[in-house]
Amino acid sequence: MRPGQRVAGQAAWVLHTLPWRETSLIVEVFARDHGRVALVAKGARRPLSALRGVLMAFQPLLLDWSGGGEVKTLIRGEWRGGQALLTGRALLCGYYVNELLLKLTGREDPHPALFDAYETAMAALGRGERPSLLLRRFELRLLRELGYGAMLDTDGDGRPIRPERRYIYIIERGPRLCAGDVAAGEAGVPVGGQALLDLAADDFSRDATLADAGRLLRVLIDHHLGGQPLQSRRVLKELQEL
Repeated sequence: MRPGQRVAGQAAWVLHTLPWRETSLIVEVFARDHGRVALVAKGARRPLSALRGVLMAFQPLLLDWSGGGEVKTLIRGEWRGGQALLTGRALLCGYYVNELLLKLTGREDPHPALFDAYETAMAALGRGERPSLLLRRFELRLLRELGYGAMLDTDGDGRPIRPERRYIYIIERGPRLCAGDVAAGEAGVPVGGQALLDLAADDFSRDATLADAGRLLRVLIDHHLGGQPLQSRRVLKELQEL
């Protein structure tokens, strides 16, 4: 982005906000054509600010901003509408998705297909759809769009996955066929061949696939996070235990 360049009418979502100085905000947004962008919303915390109450997470926005530095200046923001407010478990799932984007995407690295997947996930959460299904679908798309796509339809030796067999998925090597004790001692994730093929086809209709996908995608995401903890995941786990 050139110094002083203005972006107008950009579809975006708020990922995170932080107070800045006495009356302003630093806002991390995910924009369709610009990826993750940091904006300063000057005076947004003032009672009469046009931006007060607009810069909410989990609501589709249209934003204008300008500037060429790492942090741009937000000029205008308005709701696009059509999104139900998230509550309860759906709200926590939304925070989890936002945290993934904050920690795994680079600044100003556009991913229009990932943006569309995010909008689809938010709409599904707003409709009260099954969280585990839509989160697994988003996680898989996230890894693919960031170039971390998993090996799903062939094993580590390039042989087609057999749906009736069990595999051990080894990070950086892919699936390895379990044959007796062949895979014993390997550090990896147990997963069914049918689940791998379902993931390759973006098919989450089988409960067994959904369960295997949850274990596999968690390990893959943790690997690419490089040890960064996810606070939203911790909160979700504590609620499940309660």
